[in-house]
Amino acid sequence: MTAGESGPGWGRRRLRRVVYTADDIRRRVTELGREIAGAYGPEDCVLVLGMLKGSFIFVADLVREISIPLHVDFLVAASYGKRLASSGDVRLLYNPRTSVAGRNVLLVEDIIDSGNTLRRVIPPLLGRNPASLEICTLLHKRRVRLGKDARWVGFEAPEEFLVGYGLDFGEDFRHLPYIGSL
Repeated sequence: MTAGESGPGWGRRRLRRVVYTADDIRRRVTELGREIAGAYGPEDCVLVLGMLKGSFIFVADLVREISIPLHVDFLVAASYGKRLASSGDVRLLYNPRTSVAGRNVLLVEDIIDSGNTLRRVIPPLLGRNPASLEICTLLHKRRVRLGKDARWVGFEAPEEFLVGYGLDFGEDFRHLPYIGSL
């Protein structure tokens, strides 16, 4: 599928343009994996926490590029539904029972847009006493300032509604190997 096309079940939603190609994403994920591996040692007990559902493809690709031992778990939060803007009401649907105490936690997000999800998720994670908490995001719109900003950013994101590579609109478009704009 290319920009301008739509698919089954997507109604009238069409991609306006491809923002980041599959090759762009692959290159940047490889770089991020190297940077993250260089920040930790094999003794650092890294726990990668992916924010579902949007980050699942990014997390899968990223952890294969991090050359140190790590564990993976996920959090599930929701705020968009079938809207082009966050509702502002972030619901934490799954909070893992994995112990974070004394561990180096890497929270992996698909996109930082309004910052609402991170504002909802970070305080309880810090309350569980990790050795450290860092954030890696594939996309960052730089619309907000957070108390804890992302240490690793894949791409500076344009002010557009982005889909593909795990990001969705009403559950559609996640499967695209690139990131496009609606």
